[in-house]
Amino acid sequence: MTIPDTAHLHADTLAAHLKTRLPHRRLDALRRLAEVLLALLQAESTLHRKIALHLPREATLESKTRTVARVFQDAHLTPQDVTDVLLPLLPDGKLTLIMDRTTWHYGQTPLNILVLGALLGGAVIPLVWRVLPHQGNSCTAARILLVARLLKVLPARRWTVVIADREFIGREWCSFLRWKRIRQCVRIRENTRLEDELVRDLFTTLQPGEVRTLFEWSWVYGGWMHVVITLSPVGDRVIVASDLPVLDILQTYRLRWGIESAFSSLKSRGLNLEATHMTAPERISRLFGLLCIALAWMARVGAQWVQDHPPRQDNRGRAVVSQVRIGWQVLGQAARWGGEIFGDCLQLLSMPFPPTNTSNFRSVRC
Repeated sequence: MTIPDTAHLHADTLAAHLKTRLPHRRLDALRRLAEVLLALLQAESTLHRKIALHLPREATLESKTRTVARVFQDAHLTPQDVTDVLLPLLPDGKLTLIMDRTTWHYGQTPLNILVLGALLGGAVIPLVWRVLPHQGNSCTAARILLVARLLKVLPARRWTVVIADREFIGREWCSFLRWKRIRQCVRIRENTRLEDELVRDLFTTLQPGEVRTLFEWSWVYGGWMHVVITLSPVGDRVIVASDLPVLDILQTYRLRWGIESAFSSLKSRGLNLEATHMTAPERISRLFGLLCIALAWMARVGAQWVQDHPPRQDNRGRAVVSQVRIGWQVLGQAARWGGEIFGDCLQLLSMPFPPTNTSNFRSVRC
């Protein structure tokens, strides 16, 4: 079987899989979507002309480039569609959710996406997102709407905690999470007032690496929370407020770095989201959704590969190559050269990630 024949077969197989998750979508539209998704994995770019080079079609480059553009112009991939495709990957039980923003500029145009993702198999997979119509911080209403969208398919009883950085604070926001009975672990600003003093005035003699906590509950943004303070090796004060048990707070907050790694995989160190020339919010949203499916697929394949083939580690016991990168390499080879391995990879797209153990936290010394 020639490479073009293999590519056609892969696109047909992937389109059939997507049809099982999105029965309301036309099969021809899903096949174009499948072709672009497989081409994107091989092109390592979001530029239309680079994706078009990998489309298995007997047509001119200009014609294939228009096909790629049409995928993002037509409303055949909504955020809800992406969530429906990703839901089978969620393991049973509780999930750790992380909220953050990713931003970049195309010329003078700022592009800003608010993201809420789940920690799955050591990687954070975006489940819902919103392209913000402005640069800078998100507003409370945008965050609440994002959480509400995910609650429609993932009830609050399955949320272990929401982790967020200093941007995602405020009385109304924190009160909403309490109302929904969702635990939170957020870094707060140094000018936050606890009763009659600012948090920056607490533990002024703190040394790098040390951890201090207020043993009593503190009234933070309309509710009682524990407050933990530490000093990073570079001297930054990290102040985290949470309604989790006090010994779990700092270790839980460290999981937030997973979403930064996810953004890195979606952008310059991976699929090159910021290379796109599109600026229309609805087209950026469709592109981001397709990249989320690609990232989840890469992470799921990588998780399975790591289980079967323990990765090489450095002197500090960390994997030399990330799980997502391993999955990308395996999936890229499978998409290009075919064989039984592509079928195995496709099957993983409908299998849940192994459960992520975030319940056994390392206690911090107070």
